[in-house]
Amino acid sequence: MKARLPKGYGGGPSNLQQLAQQAQKLQAQMTQLTEELEAKEYSAASGGEAVKATVTGKMELKSLEIKPEVVDPEDVEMLSDLVIAAVNEALRAAQADKAEQMEKISGGLSMPGLF
Repeated sequence: MKARLPKGYGGGPSNLQQLAQQAQKLQAQMTQLTEELEAKEYSAASGGEAVKATVTGKMELKSLEIKPEVVDPEDVEMLSDLVIAAVNEALRAAQADKAEQMEKISGGLSMPGLF
């Protein structure tokens, strides 16, 4: 005896074709969004704006601004900490924006390896 699926739940070719079209549309949206996100810039500062880092959506450091008054040859470690804090915060902002935008188009689906 064969089990029958309710009407509209068949695994026929039309459903597979529709699923493939939806997947292609989602892939195109994700590609476009990825390109847009890679073109964006994210900035963050530390030490009361003493150090400002700007990264791209490609997670690359684009610029690093350091106010002269922060440069103390006797305390290079503090400057290093400020640079690291600013860069990491800018990278976190870029990653959070990417995750948020991808979730919007994927409907919250988890798609490992895609983003």
